Amino acid sequence: MGSVIHEVDEALRRLVRDDALRGTDVEVAFDAPTKDWAARRNAPTVDVYLYDIREDVRRRQRGLLNDYERGRVVSRRLPPRHVKLSYLVTAWTQRPEDEHRLLSELLLGFLRHEAVPPVLLTGALAALELPVPLAVASPPPEDRAFADVWTALGGELKPSLDVVVSAPVDPGRVMPAGPPATGVRLAMGGDSVAHRAAPGRP
Repeated sequence: MGSVIHEVDEALRRLVRDDALRGTDVEVAFDAPTKDWAARRNAPTVDVYLYDIREDVRRRQRGLLNDYERGRVVSRRLPPRHVKLSYLVTAWTQRPEDEHRLLSELLLGFLRHEAVPPVLLTGALAALELPVPLAVASPPPEDRAFADVWTALGGELKPSLDVVVSAPVDPGRVMPAGPPATGVRLAMGGDSVAHRAAPGRP
């Protein structure tokens, strides 16, 4: 996936700091929120923990995409695949009331966007020029529960937001196209007849 995950991380960092929590001095981290990590926190922190990666099969495209040069197909490539990056977003302060306030501001900040703002995209994500859908607080899939995530982290259950980004990824597979056909040869009773298409006509 190259640097796509890093690019999504940085886009979410900017979305949290420059949009949802603009004007605050809250830190943004991407660490696993374990008990040991929580014990070391000495400043208000929003943790954006990536806990699940899987393909967004609903957005999968079939076939190939053509690359054109001077009106002719010069190569064909696989269409982008979308990968769902699921983040567990939590707020860490000294008081639960402050954590709830931060979560409320984060929720409203994420709800303002149906996709990651293009201005926040960099690198391969920006080069594709495709929307990067963003969802927050959606019900988790049947095969995944937030309590299971906390159990795996060894921590106590804590209020959190589930943020899912569907990032397009270029597979990078390009196949050169053959030269364009210039004529058709038909065989009729042992004889062959050549037909050459005139320029601009079939």
